[in-house]
Amino acid sequence: MKKIKMCMRYFNKEEKALWTVSVLLIMISFFVFDRTNYLTLAASVIGETALIFCAKGNPVGQFLMIIFSILYGIISYDFAYYGEMITYVGMTGPMAVISLISWLKHPYKENRSEVKINKIPGKEWILIFILASVVTYIFYFILKYFNTANLLPSTVSVTTSFIAVYLTFRRSAFYALGYALNDLVLIILWTMAAFTDISYISVLICFAAFFINDLYGFANWSRMQKRQT
Repeated sequence: MKKIKMCMRYFNKEEKALWTVSVLLIMISFFVFDRTNYLTLAASVIGETALIFCAKGNPVGQFLMIIFSILYGIISYDFAYYGEMITYVGMTGPMAVISLISWLKHPYKENRSEVKINKIPGKEWILIFILASVVTYIFYFILKYFNTANLLPSTVSVTTSFIAVYLTFRRSAFYALGYALNDLVLIILWTMAAFTDISYISVLICFAAFFINDLYGFANWSRMQKRQT
């Protein structure tokens, strides 16, 4: 009970409201459109909780992201979104492990619940663009070989995911914008899936909520960066 009270004090009213509304939307959409795949519900709630911790620069968010990546990979496999499965299980999950280590190694003034935000130099952005292009090119043919559903947006999702996880590892405030772009691609992907199976609307609502949370994450990291500087 004491830990719960401490956790409640840790988040401000804005963050509590964002998490509560997001989880309520996720649960309502699940019980309206799905009601069977509780793995989807668990993944969505864990992912939402991960985002609110990440928005605070707390390493706990990366730990939860590791769990979410595994669960989301299973969900993606069921709908033949092999790009999503490979991306989250093979890239986002492992990079979340690396990011967790990086965040723990770089606390802000020995405060292990807040990471020290890093400003990426201009030359590194060129490197990010080159690496993202290479990853996109390679994964296009991999996904095509596995007959991935909705190949083009699935490939774009790999690109945005790579940029997001790289920026997360580098502790850049722009990581949240990378994930917000990825959320938009995933909203398109799961909208397509919902035309085949209406139960996937719950996944669609999940990523719509994620999009709002990632925008908040960028705004909060921008405030944190000014304070830290």
